[in-house]
Amino acid sequence: MEVILLERIARLGQMGDTVKVKDGFARNFLLPKGKALRANEGNKKKFEAQRAQLEARNLERKSEAQAIAEKLDGTSFIVVRSAGETGQLYGSVSTRDIADFLAAEGFNVARNQVELNHPIKTIGLTNIAIALHPEVEVTITLNIARSTDEAERQARGETLTTAEAIYGEDINENARPDNFFDPNAEIEEGEEEA
Repeated sequence: MEVILLERIARLGQMGDTVKVKDGFARNFLLPKGKALRANEGNKKKFEAQRAQLEARNLERKSEAQAIAEKLDGTSFIVVRSAGETGQLYGSVSTRDIADFLAAEGFNVARNQVELNHPIKTIGLTNIAIALHPEVEVTITLNIARSTDEAERQARGETLTTAEAIYGEDINENARPDNFFDPNAEIEEGEEEA
């Protein structure tokens, strides 16, 4: 199906372009959301009549997005979650969680603006891209940790996914793997080597 784009859409085209898209994409997304019109003579005339209004609306949205982007770009946020000793989260951090967290911090970001290919399932520092407008994108850093103290340690560059990182150097010396076996020990008669 051929459609006329009413706004810039990433990997598709600019406002006013006539592009060929799959029927389902047009019927289920572009047309209902008001992002495109079917490409026919009547709609082409309608688009040309509304072009100035659409460009003004696009410019207004872009300037609003740039104002938010100036405050948001490059900022770092601490997210405290429960996790196991290996750094595996009990649950995950999804686009909804990120959007809710940013809303609590005073930034109006919808979850479909958070570009996350898969949920975050481990602690650590993660860079997240946020598309505030098709032409305005920012990157934030999420510091996901078990506590604010651990978040500060991660920000300094420590890795907190091992037992030593969690318990420190005072981990019981007898619990270290090299204390369970002697690599130089000789095998006695009757024992088989593994």
